[in-house]
Amino acid sequence: MRRPAPEPAPGFPQIQRTPGLAQDMLREMAPFLAEEGIDVDNLDGTDPDTLQAAFARAIERHNMIQSTPVGVARDNTLTTLRTIVTALISGDATRATALLDAIPPTAADRDGATVAGTIGVAASLLDDWLARGNPNAPQGLAIATRLPAGHWTGERAATDLLALARKHRAFTKQDAVIANHGGLHVLYGLALALTATIQAWAQLSSIPDIELIDTYIA
Repeated sequence: MRRPAPEPAPGFPQIQRTPGLAQDMLREMAPFLAEEGIDVDNLDGTDPDTLQAAFARAIERHNMIQSTPVGVARDNTLTTLRTIVTALISGDATRATALLDAIPPTAADRDGATVAGTIGVAASLLDDWLARGNPNAPQGLAIATRLPAGHWTGERAATDLLALARKHRAFTKQDAVIANHGGLHVLYGLALALTATIQAWAQLSSIPDIELIDTYIA
């Protein structure tokens, strides 16, 4: 995650053509489209504008589910985040990077942490802490939070996410941030943002950062 120089501005998105991807996506969205009254096996005669609008709503619901793990999946995601932030707090960026890179896009089982789930949970925590949703967050936390010293991969995404979290919008705007910076940079950026917030919280409250991690990344 550490860089020898400031992170460059995000470039233009790269376009890759993957044969069969559109059909795979249509099948994945099938249950959500069915709620809209659209049968993916019988699209003949379906109005294109109606299909496009339904598909957009289906993707939105799908993404919301993916970024909102519940039960054991949420517990495992929080455990992953605690381990990553603890590594960054202790100065072990190499371990934090390895842990972040090990999070799979799709979990091997339904209860595992995923990239989308980790991003969603981390963004929700930031919203809760910086927009004073958590009554235990100290006064002035949003203003006091600064990214760790040095240069980092994900620092631009982290800056945007911190600004959004101060307005309680990091979770709802995560897709826009991902579109701008890319999923990997957003994942790294959220780890940086959580770490920075915990460090500021510790300074304002005199509570050890490790105690804050165990108490509030939960």
